[in-house]
Amino acid sequence: MTDPAYIVFSDLDGTLLDHHDYGWAAALPALSRLRAQGIPVVLASSKTAAEIAPLRAEMRLQHCPAIIENGAGILEPHADADAAGDDYARLREALEGLPPNLRARFRGFGDMTDVQVAEITGLPAASATLARRRAFSEPGLFSGDSAALDTFVDALRAQGVRARRGGRFLTLSLGGTKADRMDEIAGRYGAPVTIALGDAPNDIEMLEQADHGIIISNPDGTPMPVLTGERAGRIRRSEKPGPGGWNETVLRLVSELART
Repeated sequence: MTDPAYIVFSDLDGTLLDHHDYGWAAALPALSRLRAQGIPVVLASSKTAAEIAPLRAEMRLQHCPAIIENGAGILEPHADADAAGDDYARLREALEGLPPNLRARFRGFGDMTDVQVAEITGLPAASATLARRRAFSEPGLFSGDSAALDTFVDALRAQGVRARRGGRFLTLSLGGTKADRMDEIAGRYGAPVTIALGDAPNDIEMLEQADHGIIISNPDGTPMPVLTGERAGRIRRSEKPGPGGWNETVLRLVSELART
């Protein structure tokens, strides 16, 4: 099989999935065109393998890897959603090894029930169950001032654990970002031109690193600052939000690439 001319990396919520109903039908024309051209579409999300695997199958993208848990891991093509290493167990061990006063300040998904995760995330109960099936990272809520947070982060760093703030959750992992995984996966395909799409600040590294970045409009999300790549002409913004904007901008960019 020949290496593709380019490869697409896409965030999900608010980008390829509608912010309100999580639908993606509006992006079908662009997805169909990419499939017809043999272009891999790599889903890149904070979602777990258990959440992404069925969605990847619905989109007929099982043959493509997916970036899961914000870059902490990769779900391989056609892989079982439960296939994972021991990262999560190591994270939980690191947490339990903290002094009790620090440990008590962090309440991770592993410390909550499915119902509690549903309450704090707004997810339906079934989705909350899948969100708790973690393999590579541990999101949670931290209570305390900035000094306490610094102490917490430093104590985990000493054990090789990285803590990153993303929206309301502090997420622990053993490293890896969407941008790191994008480079790793692109290398498997012969390092083709990379296209990245996202709508939120946690997508910035991936957008900036790609050859072509597309910021999908999300009026309900955290505003995206003007990025360096925008000034250089490598990053553009969609007018429409969600999958409608995804479809429009991808089709336009694919047509442009076909003419070069």
